[in-house]
Amino acid sequence: MTRSPIQAVIFDWAGTMIDYGCCAPVLALRGVFAEAGIDLAEVEARADMGKAKRDHLRAILATPAVGKQWVERYGRTPDEGDVSRLHDAVEPRMQAAARDCAQLIPGAARIVADLRAAGVLIGSTTGYTRPMMADILPLAAAQGYAPDVLVCAGETLQGRPSPLMMWKALVDLGAWPARACVKVDDAVVGIGEGLEVGAWTVGLSASGNGVGLDQDALAALPASERGRRIAAAAQALSDAGAHYVVESVADLGPILKDIEARIVRGENPTERTHP
Repeated sequence: MTRSPIQAVIFDWAGTMIDYGCCAPVLALRGVFAEAGIDLAEVEARADMGKAKRDHLRAILATPAVGKQWVERYGRTPDEGDVSRLHDAVEPRMQAAARDCAQLIPGAARIVADLRAAGVLIGSTTGYTRPMMADILPLAAAQGYAPDVLVCAGETLQGRPSPLMMWKALVDLGAWPARACVKVDDAVVGIGEGLEVGAWTVGLSASGNGVGLDQDALAALPASERGRRIAAAAQALSDAGAHYVVESVADLGPILKDIEARIVRGENPTERTHP
């Protein structure tokens, strides 16, 4: 096989390569807030998905509905101590939930095998911490997915949408220039991460947080409702600046071929030209 002009592809995890619907974080977050006496709606749990969990918790606590409940229950607004306590509580819940939702999204192992055969390096970034990933890594490897590099939340001074995690992944891979690299993510903050780096970005609309349903639940929806939800998720990713949006990692093949052709032509993703 001819070597690809793509130097590296950096994948997100939940909603991108594992956990169709990005369900594990919602289960963990809602459980921790319930223990604290706060009713966290699913939409509130999903609003800032993809951020490092500490940043995610700050964002949830800053929402009017959660802030109001917190004041009513505790007589004060939440502070950094509350963020730390919630984070300490959510980590083991996240580890358990992520372990239970670690099935690869269909097509993930195949696309990685194709990329490796073409000489492309495989990296990953995630809003999960290293302990949260501990059980996921061997489970994913057993299904055929083991990236060359993993960068977790807390391993850079800032998480997504800053470019630091992806920059670290590219440095560890030795992959450059960024204009020959690709970021694949289901979350708006992940698209922002890739854009800040100066890479090509591909958003995933159906498998991720934007729709928020596992594969069976999504398939069970009436066709019109399913289409509406996927279209809304796709629009959010497109509005965030994604160069391409497809439904899941299974649809990446033709997109990567198109990116290869654009790299060969000397196109630069920072020029914001769309196909």
